[in-house]
Amino acid sequence: MESQIPPLDTNSSVVSVQELIKKTMNTVPERYVRHDQEPLILSDNGSTQTSVVPVIDLGKLSSDEIVGDQELQKLHEACKDLGLFQLVNHGIGPSLLEDLRHEIEEFFRLPLSEKTKFKVRLGEVEGYGNVARSDGKLDWGDRFFMIVNPLAKRKPHLFPELPLSLRIALDSYIKETQKLAMQLLSLISKCLDIEINELKELFDDGFQTMRMTYYPPCSRPELVVGLTPHSDANGITILNQINDVDGFQIKKDGVWIPIHILPHAFVVNVGDIMEILSNGVYNSIEHRATVDTTSERISIAMFFNPKLDLEIGPIQSLKTKESPALFRRIKMEKYVKDFFSQNLNGKSYLEKMKLQPENAFASEEE
Repeated sequence: MESQIPPLDTNSSVVSVQELIKKTMNTVPERYVRHDQEPLILSDNGSTQTSVVPVIDLGKLSSDEIVGDQELQKLHEACKDLGLFQLVNHGIGPSLLEDLRHEIEEFFRLPLSEKTKFKVRLGEVEGYGNVARSDGKLDWGDRFFMIVNPLAKRKPHLFPELPLSLRIALDSYIKETQKLAMQLLSLISKCLDIEINELKELFDDGFQTMRMTYYPPCSRPELVVGLTPHSDANGITILNQINDVDGFQIKKDGVWIPIHILPHAFVVNVGDIMEILSNGVYNSIEHRATVDTTSERISIAMFFNPKLDLEIGPIQSLKTKESPALFRRIKMEKYVKDFFSQNLNGKSYLEKMKLQPENAFASEEE
């Protein structure tokens, strides 16, 4: 959901939108103007559709067999048709979520001099800032992105140097979402009717990243974009919109639809890797972030991927003569490297993974 690692031009200096809006501005600076963005399409009465996202109750999935099976089918349909759902009764307590909200808000309130200690370094993608993309354009948002798993891949100048209270809250939250992600992957295995541990073996202790994002208000929101339209390249994403200011939108049937996120709910979405593993049964959703005219929006997203040393491709039991492999196989480490090297652009990266029909049948015969 909100992309795990947007490709960046790391030769550009850090620019903070938070600092920018402290100045009196009559116009939006040209580097932020995005005339290429598609507008919302309103209905005849001028309203927007907001009720398209299924709500999955994790508590029901562990209740009696009939209710659980009904909720499991609902989960399957959500991943297949939309590639996205809101998750309630997810088991992560309100006190932790409130602590996390407070600590992330406090981090973004730090003086710029404190935050730039974590700025993205030359040639890297992790750290704090709003860094120009290859076309020189900037999103209307400041972010802090880092690898959180495997532990050996954590940068020593990032997580260990964060304020202690933020580290404590993040550490607890990361562990809780890791458990939640594995629970969801077990349920998805049931939905796909594959061996129950197949996804777990791929994702357990896998490559995981985190992105905290601060979207300041903008007086001309139609001219900017908080986060460029894209599908997530990972397996699944868990998004926590921590301050209840909406701005998350999905593209359905060619139309951008704003999503109202329920209080205390997470948004979970299918990423490109899950579309590949499911051999196209599930659908990764294209989405973007917009900004508000008066209120800041803050979110934290966790991105879950298979282990870097594994090869990914359609799960064997989901390939048949009738449904041959739709995607090529690739080492996870190369997949991540290739993703880093390109610009966000809808689902263009997933398109590169697709096999031509003749190759799909040849792959199946192998």
